[in-house]
Amino acid sequence: MLKLVLVAFAIYALVIGLLAIFQTSLIFPRALVGPAPSLPGQTERLTLRSADGDELHGVRIPGRRNDTALLLGFGGNAWNAESLALFLHQHAPDHPVATFHFRGYSPSTGTPSAQALRGDAVLIHDVLSDGAPGTIAVGFSVGAGAAAYLGAVRELKGVLLVTPFDSLHNVARGSMPWVPVRWLLRHDMNPLSDLRDRQIPVAILTATGDEVIPPARSEALIAGLMASDSARLHVARIPAGHNDIYSHPEFNAALRAALAHIAR
Repeated sequence: MLKLVLVAFAIYALVIGLLAIFQTSLIFPRALVGPAPSLPGQTERLTLRSADGDELHGVRIPGRRNDTALLLGFGGNAWNAESLALFLHQHAPDHPVATFHFRGYSPSTGTPSAQALRGDAVLIHDVLSDGAPGTIAVGFSVGAGAAAYLGAVRELKGVLLVTPFDSLHNVARGSMPWVPVRWLLRHDMNPLSDLRDRQIPVAILTATGDEVIPPARSEALIAGLMASDSARLHVARIPAGHNDIYSHPEFNAALRAALAHIAR
């Protein structure tokens, strides 16, 4: 019996060790990012340098109007930033759009991390927002963490979050209750904490059948913001999964309604 206990403990320790070593690759699966699409001819290619010397590569697509807010997009962990830019441009063509590849996501250099996403969001905003009639941070999935953080530290017109979470810590703990997430997770992001006390318009689109971000985590974010009575909140719940929400017939109208809520 003692040997069985020792073997079980050794296997458990090995699994925990592997999760600790590979958590960055699991949270930021760079190898799964698809190819970039063809972008409109007026697209501008951008390069920024972080304070620690990494290069960030992105694109900016002009909008049809000059008086609309810049949509600063932060995609999911396997979403090509240029695909995201085209997606936002197609769904909100009046707005200028800008997106950047996360650190370590080619052609950006460096190593991805939650801390890097937050810091880079601020850098990108501070460079691109100059002269723009306001900025709306738009975050999808893990990118919701960067968008929410930006809404906490900069004056934005609003924040739009799609399939978001209250905190990555809670997502990981719910998915792997047998893992000591509190001590293991190095990449936590906390949209609820970031936005709870901010007087800022927030729009949230959730997927009720989300198999990646449990709907309970999106609902915890919504409930926490409603309880804080600070953010002006707009919510749309779409009967779709984490990835097919974007092709759902209700998505386009929900996105436009969310932007209208922020702009009013």
